[in-house]
Amino acid sequence: MQLRILLLAAAVVVAAMASLKPATGQDSSCETSCGDVPIEFPFGSREGCYHTPDFLVTCDRSSGQPVPLFRNSTIVITNMSTTHESEMEIKTFVATDCYNSTGRTERNITFLRSSNFRISTKNVFVAIGCDTRARIGGRRGMEFDSTGCISTCGSNMSSITNGSCSGVGCCQVAIPEGMRFFNITLSSYSNHKNILEFNNCSYGFVVAQGKYTFSTNDLHDFGSVEKMPLLLDWAIGNETCEIARKDTHKFLCKGKGQYCVDGYGGPGYRCRCRPGYAGNPYRENNCTNINECELSVCQHDCINDDDGGYECRCPKGYSGGDKKDGTGTLAAAIFLLIFIAWLYLGLKKRKLILLKEKFFRQNGGIMLQQRISGEGGSHHDQAKVFTIEELKRATNNYDETRIIGKGGYGTVYKGVLFDKRTVAIKKSKLVDQTQSQIEQFINEVVILSQINHRNVVKLVGCCLETEVPLLVYEFISNGTLYDHIHNESRRDTLPGS
Repeated sequence: MQLRILLLAAAVVVAAMASLKPATGQDSSCETSCGDVPIEFPFGSREGCYHTPDFLVTCDRSSGQPVPLFRNSTIVITNMSTTHESEMEIKTFVATDCYNSTGRTERNITFLRSSNFRISTKNVFVAIGCDTRARIGGRRGMEFDSTGCISTCGSNMSSITNGSCSGVGCCQVAIPEGMRFFNITLSSYSNHKNILEFNNCSYGFVVAQGKYTFSTNDLHDFGSVEKMPLLLDWAIGNETCEIARKDTHKFLCKGKGQYCVDGYGGPGYRCRCRPGYAGNPYRENNCTNINECELSVCQHDCINDDDGGYECRCPKGYSGGDKKDGTGTLAAAIFLLIFIAWLYLGLKKRKLILLKEKFFRQNGGIMLQQRISGEGGSHHDQAKVFTIEELKRATNNYDETRIIGKGGYGTVYKGVLFDKRTVAIKKSKLVDQTQSQIEQFINEVVILSQINHRNVVKLVGCCLETEVPLLVYEFISNGTLYDHIHNESRRDTLPGS
């Protein structure tokens, strides 16, 4: 008899200890999905499958089609994530406030209590209507906070813009961080009495960002929409990673491939798989090493290691990266393109330099330099040898607006030198050049640059880096010789007339 009592007591103790053992979600009898929504630990559909009752998912099959519900409520779950964002997407009701010519006909206030779950700041509070005052109030910790917005339209819809919730037909505000309970109330300034034809109701709801776009049709057709998608944030418990991991029995982020994160803006901690690992981070040792080599990430040899990484190796006799994602080959390709571009530009620049040197010698440049250095007189009387770049800058690259004369000989441009002097630059047409013609040309340049007479246009210099030399003269602003000879009004300006 005493033995039976001892065995019974032992059985009771074992059962009690088993009931105290935290759920791990590794029971093969646990449901893994409900309809199209996967159910992963710490969530579960019955005791022993979820971490705590906060993570209960009720799979309602009363309609014949499985529908996942948040705990024991009627709130429908549309999506859940345990590996990345620790979010749950649910459907919540839309608040309404409707009127007709006699007054209010309908008013529904929407609220949500999410216990330890938080209303994600990835949601926004939206109100639709042309005579709408919307308010959302909620609890953040021990404090109650509220916000809201106003939406009006005037007496017509001309000022309303599709896609805009700036306060005309639609308004929206951000959700305060840390809110775990809210209620929505709507009111009207004048019972929509002047706008009943196109808007007799106001609507308010919390919705995930990017899941709703305002349309002017919503002002009179939105009544058929009952629910909108909303995101909830969740975490494990109320303790930080540092404190929670001290209780190794209850701590969930256990395993070589797992780590713990907190400080996301709410209480509790979250589990994640380390880079190079995949699995459910809330189940012990469930984050396993990914064999990237099986994913063909390398072009040739691939070495997978046990710490979540891998290495691509080139064949013998080659060096550099070998990843298909381009980490090595892309860098080499970019470097090669830069090198080719640099080489091309360098060769092109070198070719231009050699061509300018060729024309300079061909046009008697060396002869002119010798004559200038050997001639007496002041530096002011000597012809200046200009470069191509100097004359391009002076004429704004020979802009057509700078042309002051054209003829069979060529074109004359007005230019401004770097020292602010205004000059006339003569660009002659192509002519045959012989050695005697070049010598004659150089002599004329030297002589003309030294002539200073009021009736002779002074030659300032020349450019010999082009196929046909460019001549630079002082600029005469009183017109041409033809103007002075044939225009009576200009004869008094011609010196010596």
